Order: sequence, then C-alpha cells, then structure tokens
Amino acid sequence: MVSREAVKVRGFGELEQAIMDVVWAADAPLTVRDVLGRLNENRAQPLAYNTVQTVMEILHRKDWLDRAKDGRAFRYKATKSREEYAASLIDQVWATGADRTATLVKLFDELGPGELAELRAALAERPDGDRA
Repeated sequence: MVSREAVKVRGFGELEQAIMDVVWAADAPLTVRDVLGRLNENRAQPLAYNTVQTVMEILHRKDWLDRAKDGRAFRYKATKSREEYAASLIDQVWATGADRTATLVKLFDELGPGELAELRAALAERPDGDRA
C-alpha cells in the first residue's frame, strides 16, 4: 500500500491552468501570441511572450498540448479534455489511499439537484459492467 505522505496530488500551476483554459475554450489551434493576447486582456501586469512560450513548451513536453508548425510559429491544441484533466486529479487522489466510496459520497454531497440528475442520467446510459 502506498503511504499517504508519499503521494501528493499535483495539478497544473497557475499559469499552466490559465493557458489550458484558453486552449480548451478555443475553437481552433492557437499560437503563443494568440494565447498571450487572451491572457493579457484583463491583466494589470502583462505576461511576457517568452514566459507563455516556455510554459506552453512545458505543457507540450508533458503531453497536454500538441503542436503543428504554421510558418515560423507553432499552433497548439489540447491533447486531453478538461474532463480528462479532472479525472487525472481524481486518479491521483485514489493513489493516496483515500477511501473511494467515502470520497465519492463527499463529492456527491456537494452537487446540486440538477448535477445529480445529470450524473444519474449519464450512469443510466452506461451498459452494466462497462468501464469505458
């Protein structure tokens, strides 16, 4: 069994999360300049191009972003959905040895009636025993 202290849940850093939010919201692959522009729209202290480029390169190496050459620039798109990211965080929680049932009950206690209805409907659509 894994020690609870040995496994730490690690999500995106603040800038990684902001970049992924921009990429997930986009309808098409984005350049670093596109992402930078969207991030700087409401910032008092603008981010530097090189900062965003470096973090996007890190996300690419971590396999969260895919890129394709477009002239002298790269266009980036997400390789995984926001839901896959959230599921990866939950997988990390399971690795801490947390009781799955108790954790899920706590999580479901926080859901509103509409969210619970959506969850029930989604579970009803799954064939029994299918672990897709």
